[in-house]
Amino acid sequence: MNLKQLGIFLLVSIAIVLFSKHIGLFWDNVLNGSKIGTYLYNNGILNWSTIPLAIDNGHPPFLGTLLATGWTIFGRSLETSHWMMFPFILGFLYQLYNFISFFIKKKRYKILAFILVFCDPTLLSQFVLINPEIIQSFFFFLTLNSILKNNTYLKIIGLSFLGIVMFRGMMLCAGLFVVDLLIFTVIKRQKLINFISKKVILTYLISALPALIYITWRLSIKGWLISHPLEIWGNATEFSSFNDFLSNFGRNVLVLGFQFSDFGRIILLLFIIFTLYTKRKSIKLKNYSYLLIISIFSTFFIYGFSLMIRNTMGHRYYLVSYLSLSLLAFMLVREYKAKKTIFSIMLTVLLLGNFVVYSDSFAQGWDASLAHLPYWNLRKKAISYMDENKIKINETASFFPNATSIDNIELNNDKRSFEGFSGKEMYVFYSNVYNLTDDNLEILHKNYSIIKSFEKNNVRIELMIRVNKTAHNNGYK
Repeated sequence: MNLKQLGIFLLVSIAIVLFSKHIGLFWDNVLNGSKIGTYLYNNGILNWSTIPLAIDNGHPPFLGTLLATGWTIFGRSLETSHWMMFPFILGFLYQLYNFISFFIKKKRYKILAFILVFCDPTLLSQFVLINPEIIQSFFFFLTLNSILKNNTYLKIIGLSFLGIVMFRGMMLCAGLFVVDLLIFTVIKRQKLINFISKKVILTYLISALPALIYITWRLSIKGWLISHPLEIWGNATEFSSFNDFLSNFGRNVLVLGFQFSDFGRIILLLFIIFTLYTKRKSIKLKNYSYLLIISIFSTFFIYGFSLMIRNTMGHRYYLVSYLSLSLLAFMLVREYKAKKTIFSIMLTVLLLGNFVVYSDSFAQGWDASLAHLPYWNLRKKAISYMDENKIKINETASFFPNATSIDNIELNNDKRSFEGFSGKEMYVFYSNVYNLTDDNLEILHKNYSIIKSFEKNNVRIELMIRVNKTAHNNGYK
């Protein structure tokens, strides 16, 4: 890659940060970034052992530590937090281009392939959010590129950092080991015994040390890893019977298939399946075997674990597989004469995927596309409306991830906090981005009326009041 290309990625990274600097902490990152980061900022950046049980999720506090470090140097703010993502966005773009360059040599096709992969809705959403996914993806593709190019030193660096971002990073490390093994044995047709060499064993042992040290430290200090003692987030492995497990497993399979095909990816997935089947006699499968292996096995342990637990994992957990499948779809386009038309359709469908908004009763991956963008300005307008009409935030109920202090989302030192919803509160701050249960939706429908609604591009925020308190509604603007 030359300086011109690096300069372009630098400008794109800066543009992403400038565009997203008003976007607050969202979903799990309120905990991973804001709450844990704020504690470390106030009590010592590396003071991991005293993180309170109420906000301790067991994962390595990589994101929280990163943010606390940035706040200590540059000041605690939302903008600083987004700039802390900048080096990882830039590094990811660089590694993604290198990944594409391994398979595609012509510059024009490299650019087109990069555009298609870049426009995956889940990737675009991760770019604008403060989150660990871009960090993990950077280290993932750094490692994957080192595997493809036989660079042992970069492989060690990539795996070492990937394993301490989150537990999912450790699962990605395991997936990369399988990818490395299959490339060696299936694609390069080498004997398994030759893969299990002193060099390979040392490489993976050294790379595993940071994760092993963290796990050992964690168990010795806290005594647990994943299953929270207070079960704040429920018990992911609790089933009433074997039939209950099988029923949940079947549901998880359907959810997993939906996640891979959501936000327009269904067109790319069907195109890949259709092409590999109908042209199975004419295409050289070896040309696509790398990407098939990477797409399927890089997140193998993540979706394997996800199928076994009560609640499935989010769309973003399979991001690296989505991107590999997008590149595979692009490469398969060359099997057809109508290349421009097929490419244009795939790109258009992916971009339109950012406008997909499901009904309120359907749990949507709101952090997995750009559909959430209108929410942030609507939220500010709704809070301003509450202030103007003297509706107290501390007496207003809301839902995850908004049932917390304003500061935890906006990092603006506004300590006023929304209450968790119980159905007894006079006021409710509701948005369709909160993915409510059917029971809570029914309570809102029966017991509350709308004072004020804010809406844009099918994203809504509604301020509600209990129906038996509607006399108070008369004074609202």
